[in-house]
Amino acid sequence: MSKATAESDAVRHPRETVTFHGHREAEALLLRTYQSHSMPHAWLIGGPSGIGKATLAYRLARFVLAHPDSGSPAVQNAATLDIAPDHQVVRQVTSGSHGGLLTLERVLNDKGVLNTVITVDQVRRTTTFFGSTAAAQGWRVCIVDSVEELNANAANALLKVLEEPPPRSLFLLISRAPSRVLATIQSRCRKLLLRPLPVDEVALAAAEAAELPAGDAALSEAARASEGSVARALTLLAGDGLGLRERTAALLEALPRVDANELHTLADALGISDRVALATVIDTIERWVAERLRQPDAAHDLPRLARLAEVWEKISRSARETETFNLERKPLVFATFGLLAEVTR
Repeated sequence: MSKATAESDAVRHPRETVTFHGHREAEALLLRTYQSHSMPHAWLIGGPSGIGKATLAYRLARFVLAHPDSGSPAVQNAATLDIAPDHQVVRQVTSGSHGGLLTLERVLNDKGVLNTVITVDQVRRTTTFFGSTAAAQGWRVCIVDSVEELNANAANALLKVLEEPPPRSLFLLISRAPSRVLATIQSRCRKLLLRPLPVDEVALAAAEAAELPAGDAALSEAARASEGSVARALTLLAGDGLGLRERTAALLEALPRVDANELHTLADALGISDRVALATVIDTIERWVAERLRQPDAAHDLPRLARLAEVWEKISRSARETETFNLERKPLVFATFGLLAEVTR
């Protein structure tokens, strides 16, 4: 069972996404590498959340699984990694039934709660996966989405597999912060860094996914606010995402002053189990924190910088727990702005 993230309520899983927007240079690099018979056994695909890292990984996986012979005319004459939507491999990958593809991601446990990490037992499945007799018939592809969600034991288990990669194996590791991935894992991967998409590319992709006309006003506003992320644009379009973003931004700009009535209103707007609304608020706070950490004068006050980073880690952890265990939103909202007010005084 695939992970049920906050964004997945508004965005299709990357395995279901056949169309692809932007990142043409990255796609061309992957294709050239395969065409030249020099495909490394592992790629570390990095970049901000929601910009298409996993979509590109599944796109490459489908192409390799559909064309296991890199010297075939179909590969050598290809201009992109595109595969016809009705291709058998596309249908199998979409349904999660292709025997040549293994995905390591957070899953629901036996109590129906989303795990907070990718476990070592999941990674150990690669031994059986790569050892199957079918591996001789073609490629075996393992997508890790994402590396940050591996616990320590799982990361070490993955490293062992990467150190002695099986023949015709391809690992596609997704990371929001590739520089923070274990150096030993980094050293065994070829790196590919994706950058945020231009606004027009975001608008085009979001319009297609949300089935909206290209000139839709809300779509244009969401694309401008997305910071290059199609997933973020779709999240903003879901429900009252844009309104929640504006309300949260106004509270952040008023810091260190906090209006309790406005906090009550914001918390009430999150409902009880609306993961998309919660993701919108937390995402807006994360962008606000990141902007302040990047400010030119931030380095002149390192203690405050460190406190802000520490506060964000605490907020992020609390938000994950609130989502995972479907906790009441109001305590999170008040605690979050209480911490931010304290650190901005």
